[in-house]
Amino acid sequence: MSHKISFGTDGWRGIIAQDFTFDNVRLVARAVAAYIKDRGSARQGLVVGRDNRFLAEEFAQAVAEEFVQQGIPVYLCCGATPTPVTAYAIKIYGAAGAVMLTASHNPPPYNGLKFIPEYAGPALPHITRQIEENIAKLLAAEPCDAYRSVPPRGRYGNLTDDVPTPAVGCSLQQPFQAYVEHVASLVDLPAIGRAGLRVVIDPMYGAGIGYLEHILGEAGVQVEVFNNYRDPLFGGTLPEPTGQSLGKLQSRVQAGGAQLGLALDGDADRFGIIDANGAYITPNQFLPLLYYHLLTVKGWRGPVARTVATTHLLDRMAARYGQAVYESPVGFKYIGQNLLEKGCILGGEESGGLSVKGHIPEKDGILAGLLAAEMVACHGRSLSELLQQVYEEFGRLYSERLDIHTTPAQKEAVLQRLQEFSPAELAGRPVQQKITIDGTKLVLADGAWVLIRPSGTEPLFRLYVEANSLGQKVQLQQQVQQLLQLS
Repeated sequence: MSHKISFGTDGWRGIIAQDFTFDNVRLVARAVAAYIKDRGSARQGLVVGRDNRFLAEEFAQAVAEEFVQQGIPVYLCCGATPTPVTAYAIKIYGAAGAVMLTASHNPPPYNGLKFIPEYAGPALPHITRQIEENIAKLLAAEPCDAYRSVPPRGRYGNLTDDVPTPAVGCSLQQPFQAYVEHVASLVDLPAIGRAGLRVVIDPMYGAGIGYLEHILGEAGVQVEVFNNYRDPLFGGTLPEPTGQSLGKLQSRVQAGGAQLGLALDGDADRFGIIDANGAYITPNQFLPLLYYHLLTVKGWRGPVARTVATTHLLDRMAARYGQAVYESPVGFKYIGQNLLEKGCILGGEESGGLSVKGHIPEKDGILAGLLAAEMVACHGRSLSELLQQVYEEFGRLYSERLDIHTTPAQKEAVLQRLQEFSPAELAGRPVQQKITIDGTKLVLADGAWVLIRPSGTEPLFRLYVEANSLGQKVQLQQQVQQLLQLS
């Protein structure tokens, strides 16, 4: 049969052919269909999108077929489609939600399935719990039939690579142009065009191929693109745009005299940014830059949403402009909720996801890249120069995350110690606040903070530190590890 199917921070993921099988995908699709039918919104239909991973077309077809068999119309996206575009398609077609087949930035052997409800953002826990309960009900009611062996359709069946034959009740859709027109309304493309920028783009072989280069090219930007073809092995690496994976982008930016390098992860919902000098701009640096830009250039006013693991430089800016900060557990679904309900003009997380007012409450790497180009164009300065200006105005913070592996026994011992972990001071500074909405976070009187979060699936702890100096950062890392015997 299968391993337990459960929805984590951003959907259900598994190894292809081991956990992520056609039988399991069809089972989850029927559980999603049951959720939609229970809500009475089946007639609105569901969007189905997929990325560039192995067997992506066939998995998408399997999901579409299950929905059609349940009497739900399907809007099947043609070709690889980014997660934010699939989510936006819900708004285009007035659908009841969407299913996106993607494992995002995970290694090539993985694929995944995420359900996106009608509000076009990540499903909240109470929704995914209902889907998991539906899976259990299906297995209990029809243990033999729950896994229906249906031959996969696709290039190994009666379909071609590029033009699938949809099931009856399933219409092929291409939301590309409608999405492009929407993001163009959020970004100052004329200003970008006037700036005469040169931008290098790395879509990392993923679903975002064709988006940034089209939008920026149409605006008049000189664009260079590489890794812009399908490779389910992602060039032998992870489709994750971090400082460790963007060496080639850094080299091309510097060699070509470009003002920006923009990268997308496998499903284009996360961003990676290289500045003109080859520096990697971390999300914890870019988010304050963007909030500053929204406040000072665009003239927007409103609160900001961030996860418990994301920089407090956003808090300093919000305080200066009299705005609130909404802190949430890790996971963009909580950021999206604050964007929807609290009027936030920006929501973001340190792992590279963001969205803004007027957009869908789903993280969008394409929009992030376009806003980076707008910032360089409007300020007439590199991101590093603009960052220095922000530091001079609001003070500099030094952020880092350490992933610390343990044995299962060590993990259990550390978890026990964490329950009582309330030191009066750290690094010679009083502990002012303890926050436990996601892990254990201690905020010091001088604004520095530490966060310890255990992995939910493996013997691993993530230690986040943000400090006022490099020395304080190292001191906090060492002291917390020593106190918790975490090594």
